[in-house]
Amino acid sequence: MARSRYRWFIVFLLFAITVVNYIDRAALSYAIPLIQRDLGLSPEATGAILGAFGLGYAVTTLIGGFAVDRYGARLVLTVAAVLWSLSIGATALATSVAILYAARVLLGVSEGPNFPALTGAVSHWLSPHERATALANALLAVPLALAIGGPLVTQLLGWLDWRLTFGVLFVLSAAWIPLWYFCFRDDPSQSRFVKADELAHIRKVDPGVTAAPHAVLKSWPEPGVLKALLTNRTLLANYWAFFVFGYFLFFFMSWLPSYLERKYGLNLAAVGLFSVLPWLSAAFLLWAMGRWSDHLLKTTGSMRISRSWLIAGSQFVAALAVIPVALTDNLTVAIAGITVAVASSMGANAAYYAVNVDIVPERAATALGIMDFAFAIAGFLAPAITGWVLNLRGSFADGFLLMTVLALSSVLVVLLFHHPDRDREKAA
Repeated sequence: MARSRYRWFIVFLLFAITVVNYIDRAALSYAIPLIQRDLGLSPEATGAILGAFGLGYAVTTLIGGFAVDRYGARLVLTVAAVLWSLSIGATALATSVAILYAARVLLGVSEGPNFPALTGAVSHWLSPHERATALANALLAVPLALAIGGPLVTQLLGWLDWRLTFGVLFVLSAAWIPLWYFCFRDDPSQSRFVKADELAHIRKVDPGVTAAPHAVLKSWPEPGVLKALLTNRTLLANYWAFFVFGYFLFFFMSWLPSYLERKYGLNLAAVGLFSVLPWLSAAFLLWAMGRWSDHLLKTTGSMRISRSWLIAGSQFVAALAVIPVALTDNLTVAIAGITVAVASSMGANAAYYAVNVDIVPERAATALGIMDFAFAIAGFLAPAITGWVLNLRGSFADGFLLMTVLALSSVLVVLLFHHPDRDREKAA
């Protein structure tokens, strides 16, 4: 009889909720022109509302990493999904800037633990030689959600008003909760769907694999552990590079629809269609570079080559790609530059995650929580700074050029300080 494959259903559940998660995050950027007209929002207020997500996210993505290591992904992600469903429902009922702002903060608070929980679940449910594949499959949800989210949300906005659209998203978010709670267990041995042969496979350690085959729930991190995570030079460089990646992601996720509408006069339906190419390209490159990273590690034995160089190279390409976008008035040039920038900035996403597992496998969720904290700060700053610049000059050009500077700084930091082969030994 063939071995059961229930672990891949768990990966699918993680993929599915991440799709819903990112559609919920991005929906406001498509609805914001309609909300601006209904509620009379200024560009500065719009930027503050779009950036409010990052404030809440910053708090709980860090705490979420600790909580997942302590209490497990089942409880943490269930509570988080309940709260973010309520935040989407509150958005549908918003009648003022204050309510919208509070709903976005709550969405950030509740979605913060998602990626630490995803990492923690994979560490429990997948054997060491399957974890990179599982993470890559789950992370594909991000660009795919943003690719399908544009047409989906703009179609809903066309058929319904923005309030009913968020009502539909509330139902989709809430529907996942019972599936997760009843189908997932933190320890696969406690799941009635996992047969003995699959459990043996999950806990198998291949020759040459040094990571723990099956993570266990741990206590809250001691000060010495936190100090190690906050002083390791490779991890610090990784945090900064991930911040820059987050700045790119949140800029395009929050402002791309408004940019296309304001700069080129596209209507809502056209904006949704034009947003598909950058995110689909990012999905393909993320998938390809994740596998290329593993191939390079296998053939060279060097994490510096397979992780660091991919991160630095992808951000260098992203830095160059946004320059013509800042300077052009041609839609084709703009879409081409945005596509390259989005795809290249996201291409090394699996490498960022892998560095945490490579260096501190027993505290991967906590390390990822710290890395995601930097990402969350970018989630606040990218929309807010862009809104502030638009309020001053009425142009997106300065925002694009700032992204070039940030990406180049990331390239320099990674080339100088990102040495996972060396720093893994110090963290061990």
